[in-house]
Amino acid sequence: MSRLEGQVALITGGRSGIGRAIAEQLHKDGARVFTAQRGKDDLFEGIEADLSDPACSEEIVSEVAARAGRLDILINNAGVMQEASVEDMSLEDWHRTLSVNLTAPFLVIKAALPYLRQSKGNIVNIGSIEGLGSNPGHTAYCASKAGLHGLTRAVAVDHGGDGIRCNAVAPGWIDTALNTDFISSMPDPEAFVGQIKHIHPLARTGEPADVAALVAFLASADASFITGQIYTVDGGRMAKLSLP
Repeated sequence: MSRLEGQVALITGGRSGIGRAIAEQLHKDGARVFTAQRGKDDLFEGIEADLSDPACSEEIVSEVAARAGRLDILINNAGVMQEASVEDMSLEDWHRTLSVNLTAPFLVIKAALPYLRQSKGNIVNIGSIEGLGSNPGHTAYCASKAGLHGLTRAVAVDHGGDGIRCNAVAPGWIDTALNTDFISSMPDPEAFVGQIKHIHPLARTGEPADVAALVAFLASADASFITGQIYTVDGGRMAKLSLP
């Protein structure tokens, strides 16, 4: 029997990148998978939603419950990033980033709690190493991911007594289509790839499957005594000091 057999999972932003890898892994482990994002999902049970709209969170969870009758696993993965320093970032862009990256997870969790309480389910939030450190010009993104890590701990503390676990995974550089396009935009992509590999003790960048494997573990009974934790998946990047 697969470790997630009979369970129902909801993944926001599950149609591409890390979210798609998580959806595939949870499905492989036996879960019935729903994804929620803009646009249709031709592989899993997709729900079209704009997560920047506060009203959609309850609608997403209600639709999953109506179609599946339960909810066991919630993965808050959807996110956006805008590059700007504090001085250059508009209030509108600040609000948009926080609405998708932090407020939406809060609202989806809030809507999901009654169902997760019934199933003794669990939550995995997809944070970032930028919730622990910062790249230049990522003002709102860093703030939102640090906030998501804090929300993770708060939910774990407040709802552990309900049998609900809540953890977060903080990926580093992962080879998604977005990062591949970014590399292609560099004047010397090959040299840039070499630089990126150099900052990782494992001498490589990550794959979406590297993140998905940990998420699936945290979502399973194998992690039944783990909650309130932030797990870094970065090939050792945050552990390596730069040369003087």
